[in-house]
Amino acid sequence: MNKRFISKYQSIQELDLHGIRHGEVKLLVEDFVLKHQYCLPIKIITGNSAIMKRLVISVLNDHGFEHSDGDYYNRGYIDVLN
Repeated sequence: MNKRFISKYQSIQELDLHGIRHGEVKLLVEDFVLKHQYCLPIKIITGNSAIMKRLVISVLNDHGFEHSDGDYYNRGYIDVLN
């Protein structure tokens, strides 16, 4: 890729929650989402844990962010849209 393309289109920021305890999720997600709220969309990788997804979605709803839950082939992440 050339430098102009890379500098103009930044990669999507990701937070990977694999190996993170459920008690730590709220603080990590809040910090990550509020830090990157001006460069949306961002991706939060949750894995297939229903509890982890519920915790992340709870934080997103508390702060008024719209989100989508993965895609047809990979349900293990959440996109934060705006």
